[in-house]
Amino acid sequence: MGTGRGQGSKKSGAAGRFAQLESQLGHSFARPELLELALTHRSFAYESRGVDERTATAVPGADNEQLEFLGDAVLGLVVAGSLFRNFPECSEGELTRLRASLVSRKRMAEVGAELGLGEFLLLGRSAEQVGGRKKPALLANAAEAVIAAVYLDGGLGAAELLIERAVVEPEMAGLRQALAGSAGGALRDHKTLLQERVQATGAGRLRYIDAGQTGPAHLRQFSVEATLEGEEGTRVLATAEGGSKKEAQQRAAELALERWNDAAAGERVAGEGEA
Repeated sequence: MGTGRGQGSKKSGAAGRFAQLESQLGHSFARPELLELALTHRSFAYESRGVDERTATAVPGADNEQLEFLGDAVLGLVVAGSLFRNFPECSEGELTRLRASLVSRKRMAEVGAELGLGEFLLLGRSAEQVGGRKKPALLANAAEAVIAAVYLDGGLGAAELLIERAVVEPEMAGLRQALAGSAGGALRDHKTLLQERVQATGAGRLRYIDAGQTGPAHLRQFSVEATLEGEEGTRVLATAEGGSKKEAQQRAAELALERWNDAAAGERVAGEGEA
């Protein structure tokens, strides 16, 4: 009986703490501990001794990373179904690009910020000190984990309602506008755009090189170089960091595109001056 009372107290405490967030999500949790886990960053689990002493990493299930994995899958399924229904005239390639724009790390970070997840994140001191509540990577991860928590607590229908309202609907007008444009650039991620730029100019071979890792296991940062291999050798277009190699590659591609565009603009200005 004592154990039952303790569990009830813990449940009501978690429910009270996240009442405001539940209202924003449009879902009242029967198991609020799922929402709490979805908001638990690995730094909090690590510093709270939820650590495997052999590997010095958080024990699986002590933080939100497993929920993030599940949430990513649920997000992809619901978004694909929504796009299939809303854009029956689109080809497979167009639907793929639309989905990529909606489930991108950038978009999910925006969703996390719009839902106010940063305020509710459970962070360790290390993540707190570096402004973790506002970091796009942490917000994106939390958004996916929260989607998984809603799915596990309320089923696919509850998760679908949240994803449609928070992820898809705010972008629908922009997606239709992007489809109406001839270039469709808004539907391509930075790596794809950079690859298309390289191929169009015949500048060489684009590669992404791992340039190292920094930080403890629960705050790992990956460094990646976007390089271009041509007849005159290999040159680094841009270097960037991210919480994953994929994220670092996207950031490196984005920087490379910005520099490419700046260089092209500079050449146009110089040409106009000579004329």
